[in-house]
Amino acid sequence: MKKIGILTSGGDAPGMNAHIRAVVRHGLNKGIEVIGIEDGFAGLIEGKFKKMKRANTANIISLGGTILYTSRCKAFHTIGGRAAAADRIKEANLDGLIVCGGNGSFHGAHLLWKEHQIPAIGTPGTIDNDLYGTDWTIGYDTAINTATEAIDKIRDTAYSHGRVFIVEVMGRNAGFIAMDVGISTGAEYIAIPETESNIDILYKKILEQGKNNRTIVIVGEGDEVGGAMAFSQILKDRFDVKSHVTILGHIQRGGSPTVRDRVLATRLGVAAVDALLEDKTDIMVGQINKELAFIQLEDTWTKKKKIINYQITLSEAV
Repeated sequence: MKKIGILTSGGDAPGMNAHIRAVVRHGLNKGIEVIGIEDGFAGLIEGKFKKMKRANTANIISLGGTILYTSRCKAFHTIGGRAAAADRIKEANLDGLIVCGGNGSFHGAHLLWKEHQIPAIGTPGTIDNDLYGTDWTIGYDTAINTATEAIDKIRDTAYSHGRVFIVEVMGRNAGFIAMDVGISTGAEYIAIPETESNIDILYKKILEQGKNNRTIVIVGEGDEVGGAMAFSQILKDRFDVKSHVTILGHIQRGGSPTVRDRVLATRLGVAAVDALLEDKTDIMVGQINKELAFIQLEDTWTKKKKIINYQITLSEAV
């Protein structure tokens, strides 16, 4: 390994810059030339390559977003698109690739190896924390802290006015954000994709709060009932309960990464470079029980990461 590339793909996540910094600096320390690929897989196809120096990563460890930018690339879903990307890689004499992103990004990295034998290492960069093979993903801790801070403020006004607030958080296919944020904010009800929501129980919870109905409901966007707007409409139609909806949206992706995300991103960046040097490929570098873990890329989306079952231990607390 004399020359490697790094790209960030899919949704951005706080900590990606800390990750880029670690890859670049550790790579340079190992005598490897590191090439930054802008705009994810789209930039890979278009040849948006730039040589990374230590100075390129100065003062970025605390920045949100990604200095290499990111995108969702439809062309990479095609055989021709991946072939074009492989040609760019070979023209640039890249010996391996580090891809920071979610399961869609890992599909792309896996196919580059399978179809074109380009060594690729995946690192988990997504606020959803839904990748099998790692306890935490880069960006997750920052996202739940951002959401918790916002909901704490919402509870202040909910209590002052005696209102029902329904807050929607991200998590299209997984309820990790909703569950952790709901517990940490003392929500009266949490709706997640992994369980079937019961509106009657929700209504009972609202009644238990008393006539002023000071209630916080957390809804993961992937819940089968729908998002926060759907819950609000059902409460109005079935029980004549008025509620206020807040959709936190992309605020959860932004901001300076927490200490946990900075350390995780740095550790995984170093481990990804070392994995390429050890001739590993088609794997994700994650962390399980505070130890580095290596898992086949295909397993990250074919196997389901289970959400912690808090119901038994926290049923009385919430």
